[in-house]
Amino acid sequence: MICSTEYGNVVGMTSFLKGAAVSAAACALLLAAPVAAVAAPPSDNEPATAPFATVTTDNETPALYDDDEGGNAVGDDPAIWVNADDPDASIVIVTAKEGGLRVYDLHDEELQSLAATVAPRADGGLGRYNNVDIAYGIEFGGEPVDVAVVSDRYNDQLRFFTIDQAGADAATPLVEVTAPEQPFLFSADRATVDEGHTAYGLAVWQPQGGAASVAITQEGAPMLATARIFEVDGRLGYTDVLKTEIPSSFPLPDGTTWTPCDEPGIGPQLEGLTVDQRTGVLYAAQEDVGLWRVQLPFGSAEPKLIDRVKDFGIHDAYDPETEECEPVDPEAEGFGGSVLEADAEGVDLYYGPGGTGYLIVSSQGDDTFAVYRRQGSNRLVGSFRVEGVDGADEINGSDGLAVTNRPVGDYLQGLLVTHDEPETGADSEEGREATNFSYVAWEDVADALGLSVSTAAGNDPRFR
Repeated sequence: MICSTEYGNVVGMTSFLKGAAVSAAACALLLAAPVAAVAAPPSDNEPATAPFATVTTDNETPALYDDDEGGNAVGDDPAIWVNADDPDASIVIVTAKEGGLRVYDLHDEELQSLAATVAPRADGGLGRYNNVDIAYGIEFGGEPVDVAVVSDRYNDQLRFFTIDQAGADAATPLVEVTAPEQPFLFSADRATVDEGHTAYGLAVWQPQGGAASVAITQEGAPMLATARIFEVDGRLGYTDVLKTEIPSSFPLPDGTTWTPCDEPGIGPQLEGLTVDQRTGVLYAAQEDVGLWRVQLPFGSAEPKLIDRVKDFGIHDAYDPETEECEPVDPEAEGFGGSVLEADAEGVDLYYGPGGTGYLIVSSQGDDTFAVYRRQGSNRLVGSFRVEGVDGADEINGSDGLAVTNRPVGDYLQGLLVTHDEPETGADSEEGREATNFSYVAWEDVADALGLSVSTAAGNDPRFR
């Protein structure tokens, strides 16, 4: 069943339902709340800017290579599964796009490599795994299991993998349990899937006392969706797909309207997502725009653009010969923020006690990470870079990231895992396009920026 509200432009807006027969209860919940959700002009209350800090890492996973020999593996997004019984046996799960999934222990050793297999559907194609997150305690086969949820771009759907409770000590930590014939998330049919505007970023949402859901973005479009996880015929699937559109044009203080430039037919997409499990707030990075705060379920409150990329509001024009966007006025200053340099990418939350904690966002354009407060208006705290030591290399072009505040292995105050591209460390080979993932102790980030540390419950319902 599908229920959809779609937002129009930032001046006017209409909402309507479309698609197949829908659940009256689900649609009533969606439409009962206000649906006005437009981006306001940039705020005069610009968050304070803190200087870049520097932290180090000496722990990185083996390089993945985007060639035939490497299985066309391109690292993108990580997730950290915390082993409740033995934190030292916690694991890191990462996507490698056409290369499938990789599972690593806390010492960067590969435990498992899973190919991107054909989706279990009559018209299924080989998978392309883009983003991953963890759902804890899903009812499956009459008992709670932990599940890695993965977006499959080539099949416009979600894939599900149960996690062995032994974690790093298991022979095969992940096993796929995706139900057959799951619906496309953004596409009408297989021909539309093949156009490529399909499931992209994702984040799991597990409200206390509510059903586990997944928030998903669409490649090449300013679209968000949610879907509820459920068991079907001894496998895992999803239903109750709800959609909403984030603004793609923005009124500026100078009276003009700004639309981020891209090649024809491509909208300002979102990818990096995380959901505050206690408040139901979805934080979403719109790559060429900035960072959004969206209350779940859709329509509950007006989405807010809480920070903007540095070149927000600079009018560009697309050049079909160079296939690049160039400023119409090279001297224009725009109305951007102070720390995010497009693309805004990975997003995750470090949980503190109560409603406190930190929101971490990857600023891919300048190889830094911005940190905001979880509470209140998400005020900027500072930014940091990651330098490599002892054979590891610095972080460049970070895409996805994941953070936990739980003690895991030697990371007693929590762990940050981030994608790194290009990879230039000891495991790289000259002439091959390589990526990998680096582990950073949260304690080091906290020391560098003067942040607090906590081992509070976080996003894991087992510790609530």
